[in-house]
Amino acid sequence: MAELDRQSHWQKVYLDKGEQEVSWTQVSPEPSLGLIERFAPSRQASIVDIGGGASRLVDALCERGYQAVTVLDLSEAALASARQRLGLPGAHVRWVAADVTTWEEPEDAFDLWHDRAAFHFLVEERDRKAYLRRLVRSMKVGGHAIIATFAPDGPEKCSGLPVQRYDPAGLSAVIGDAFELIDQQPHRHVTPWGTEQSFQFSVLRKR
Repeated sequence: MAELDRQSHWQKVYLDKGEQEVSWTQVSPEPSLGLIERFAPSRQASIVDIGGGASRLVDALCERGYQAVTVLDLSEAALASARQRLGLPGAHVRWVAADVTTWEEPEDAFDLWHDRAAFHFLVEERDRKAYLRRLVRSMKVGGHAIIATFAPDGPEKCSGLPVQRYDPAGLSAVIGDAFELIDQQPHRHVTPWGTEQSFQFSVLRKR
């Protein structure tokens, strides 16, 4: 899917639907939050949330005192919603409306890269390669990437779009030798209307 098409799709989703009308909504951002606190315990750690949208993960990170959080998403509407919800406690958050596959990432490297369900939408190899170039360039050596995707028994589509499903070994192979798979965790996400979705969370460390 072309960048402009992706951007238009997600902008429309967030303009047309409320928080309880999208399948990825979580009241509590787990297991993401627990993994972040485990692998980036310092509150000065530089964290980027890829495809963060209107997720409440940024709220939880701010509440816990993280000082260097960036949220990137295709949808300006999603970011505006999160920014308005957070108010003053989110004043130090860096909000970036961009497509991760074309993003001009900052010169300062991140300690932790978090992606809950953005990478699995990249079903074309050129888009995956563009994402991975930015992942490698923007991460500190020894830093961690937490990437969650639909598991092999998860949905084949989300928000009307096809997805690529992964197990941890398959995801690690796609990510490549620049990162080492060091942890994995299955997760059953329950949508606002009670449907279960099978995810896998992989933690990879940059060599």
